[in-house]
Amino acid sequence: MSDNSCSLPSECAIRPASAQDIKSIRKLVWSAKLDPTQLRWEQFWVIECGGKLAACGQLRNFAGAQELGSLVVAKDWRDRGLGSYLTKYLIQQATEPLYLECLGKRLASFYTRFGFVEVSVQELPQSLKFKFGLSQLAKTLFRIPVTIMQYPAGCL
Repeated sequence: MSDNSCSLPSECAIRPASAQDIKSIRKLVWSAKLDPTQLRWEQFWVIECGGKLAACGQLRNFAGAQELGSLVVAKDWRDRGLGSYLTKYLIQQATEPLYLECLGKRLASFYTRFGFVEVSVQELPQSLKFKFGLSQLAKTLFRIPVTIMQYPAGCL
């Protein structure tokens, strides 16, 4: 499945997460070594394939902004377009300026394909400066390759 595909495999469906999904969401997030804090199932969308959680992602709400975060595809379901589908879907669901932070050049280039552009901490809305500022401190102190990105305002 290519990045331009707009459909899921026939055995998969996207839906809002339910309280019963939180354990599977946590497991996916931990497996990807992502930040396991502030995982609120109410903010998640999941892709279920064959009765199992295959991917998840959340739109976290901040004052005047949203963060696309915790986007993970289960190892057995990678390279089938689920991450691309979920990214596009979450972009469409966003109602405020949309931001994300990611580790490594590979992920940054993945999000660039959807129109995200790199921004500095200074360009962030006040509600995100502290959260993303901590990541930039880690980037400086520990040489962790963190990139902050924004979806262009005119595209929402």
